[in-house]
Amino acid sequence: MQFIDLKSQYQHLKQRIDARIQTVLDHGQYIMGPEVQELEEKLAEYVGVKHVITCANGTDALTLALMAMNIKQGDAVFVPTFTFFASAESIAFAGATPVFVDSDASTFNICAKDLEYRIEQVLAEGKLNIKAIMAVDLFGLPANYPELKKIAEKYNLKLIEDAAQGFGGGIYDDQGIIKRAGSFGDISTTSFFPSKPLGCYGDGGAIFTDNDEYAALLRSYRVHGKGQNKYDNIRIGMNSRLDTIQAAILLEKLAEFPVELEARNMLAENYNNVLADKYNIPEVPAGYNSSWAQYTLQSDCRVELMTTLEEKSIPSMIYYGTCMHQQPALRDYKVYGKSLLVAENLARNVFSLPMHGYSIDYYKVMATLGIN
Repeated sequence: MQFIDLKSQYQHLKQRIDARIQTVLDHGQYIMGPEVQELEEKLAEYVGVKHVITCANGTDALTLALMAMNIKQGDAVFVPTFTFFASAESIAFAGATPVFVDSDASTFNICAKDLEYRIEQVLAEGKLNIKAIMAVDLFGLPANYPELKKIAEKYNLKLIEDAAQGFGGGIYDDQGIIKRAGSFGDISTTSFFPSKPLGCYGDGGAIFTDNDEYAALLRSYRVHGKGQNKYDNIRIGMNSRLDTIQAAILLEKLAEFPVELEARNMLAENYNNVLADKYNIPEVPAGYNSSWAQYTLQSDCRVELMTTLEEKSIPSMIYYGTCMHQQPALRDYKVYGKSLLVAENLARNVFSLPMHGYSIDYYKVMATLGIN
């Protein structure tokens, strides 16, 4: 059994992917070839934003977003402590200060109430310029953007959405129309790392925005700060381009993506129906849709359960066993106010089951977890 079955996915899409790759080999435009622009246009249509700028990976996407917003030393960016390292790392890499925020116990995402508390703590100290909120769509579920946007407006903060895991998820409006992950921030980002809901066969990332000025800056920054051409460098940038073969692969995966999302949601529903009485299952609030990057349970018997699964050749994973404020590279950054108890508890107790859009022996998983 595979935790994320990329082999089956490739076999299903093999003819289409191979043809796409062969087209790239035939035209030979391996960097910024026509497939890159085609992918950007189709991603913009899918997400519902004006601009999509692809780049080399999801971490670069966050770094480029911070560069476009001119976030620098002396600035505070509020970020969940229960997330992957890249979210907080990109803030520190920019020279700014990550201010860690606790999690919502039900959704695992950044807690809006705790966010406002941390903002007030930083303001009371008076040493940092508060600049932005970086929310993370953890495990496939968009964060609480209606509340986050209210807080951002109240304190005049920019909103960055890290949709690396949330791509494909969304929130429905009052008319039942879905607003997709990747469209909630002033700038939003995603990763195409192979294990992500929409992944390529290497590294890749993308940035989403409706802001024309940000889009122009991002297109410049990703290619060495170029102006009219690559030999006209008008600012200090970086080298972060999505290669054409990865774009070609993603075009076929994006075409299949709605079908895969439906299969993921069916599996999650099966898990929920059987596990809810025995385990603390993930919550998807009313009006929200998850892309189920991971299906994550909580248990204070995590070690024993994962050992039992391993004995039956069922893979499981821990996302994430160490909070950002506990990471050695980030321990020098101050925790503002009270302890981050919810996130620390999640780090001790969460573990994830196999989740993908292809065949999983669901009954074997259930039997191993003690469900008849």
